[in-house]
Amino acid sequence: MADPNWPSDERPRERLLQHGPQSLSDAELLAIFLRTGTAGTPVLTMSRDLVTRFGGLRGLMTASRQQFCSIKGLGQAKYAQVQAAMEMARRVMDEPLRQGDPLKSPDDTRRFLASRLATYPHEVFAGLFLDNRHRVLQYRELFRGTIDSAAVYPREVVRQALEDNAAAVIFAHNHPSGAAEPSQTDIELTRRLKDALALVDIRVLDHMVVGHGEVISLAERGLM
Repeated sequence: MADPNWPSDERPRERLLQHGPQSLSDAELLAIFLRTGTAGTPVLTMSRDLVTRFGGLRGLMTASRQQFCSIKGLGQAKYAQVQAAMEMARRVMDEPLRQGDPLKSPDDTRRFLASRLATYPHEVFAGLFLDNRHRVLQYRELFRGTIDSAAVYPREVVRQALEDNAAAVIFAHNHPSGAAEPSQTDIELTRRLKDALALVDIRVLDHMVVGHGEVISLAERGLM
């Protein structure tokens, strides 16, 4: 049933059912998720204010618990809903890799890594450890750093690869600034890791840099 508190042209739930979710704005999608506003503030107005305040859905969905719950009308229950929704989305993206199938394309890998790394407010360096058929053995977040950098130790990476009995690895890290362009430091680190792992006959297939809405492959750029 249409919500009588919203004008007929501002009923996101009905518009979604009629035209699909892609037809809705960020604020309208958020209004469906929140369901109710606060006293004197309709949910759609509240949603528009939140999208503006946090600079978009990404900013809201990745806000800390303290930031999120400090907003009137939000709280622990809605924060838990947001976290559950994001984790479900990650698991949907992860499913093809968790089923033990070989990686079929760089795009599959990009989507998986973006689902895992794109929302962190700090830098995270991760590895996809693969068997000799390029099936995923483990996804591991190996190092965490500040927003500016992460300290990555080749010896620890080699130890983990051997422990997982990996034949190959794909590295990835995020740029919290949002720009996915690889830095000279990224290129040099990749070459150091490639050399270290070659000593134990483990191949480095790629190193992907995850930004906001973009993932760049060093292998495709010829930077390895």
